[in-house]
Amino acid sequence: MSGPLTRALKGSYLAASIQGGIQAVPNDKRKHISEAVRPDFLDSLDLDEASKSRHPTDARWDYLLGHAASSQVVAIETHSAETSQVSRVIQKRTASLGHLQGQLGAGHNVAAWYWAASGRIDFVPHEKAVLRLSQNGIQFVGGRLEAKHLAHLSKRTPDPRKRRGKPRK
Repeated sequence: MSGPLTRALKGSYLAASIQGGIQAVPNDKRKHISEAVRPDFLDSLDLDEASKSRHPTDARWDYLLGHAASSQVVAIETHSAETSQVSRVIQKRTASLGHLQGQLGAGHNVAAWYWAASGRIDFVPHEKAVLRLSQNGIQFVGGRLEAKHLAHLSKRTPDPRKRRGKPRK
C-alpha cells in the first residue's frame, strides 16, 4: 500500500494502523462518505482509535483519508451537528493537529478538515457557527462528504526550489 496517507505518516507510530481504501472507517460511518467518492481514497486511518493510547483524555478527530486524485490527506469527523457542538469539533481539530505534529513527514499536512453530520442538522449554513468552523479550517459538509467538497483539492505543485532536469542558462 502506498497511498497519500501512508506516505505522509511514514515512520510514525500511526502508520501501523493505516488500512487500504476506507477500511479504517467502520461500516456504520461509511454512509457519511458518498459512494461515488469512496474509490477515490487509497488509504485510511481511524485517528481517534490510533491516537487514543498516547492521548487518552484529549479530544481526537475521527478519520484521516488519503485522496488519490490530489495525493493529499483529508480528515473527516462524523459528529452531531448542533450549534452547541461547534466548539467541541474545533477542539478536536486543534488537539489532533497537535497529535499529528511530528508524525507527518516533511512537506505533508492535512489538506482539508471535513465535518459530516451524524444525525439531524441543528444549524443553518449562514449561521455564526458555520462561520466559526470556516475560520478554524473546518468545512461542514452536511450529512455526507461528496465530490463537490473535494473539488478544491488539487494535485500538489512541485517545489520550485527542487528543479528537475538541466539547469537554465
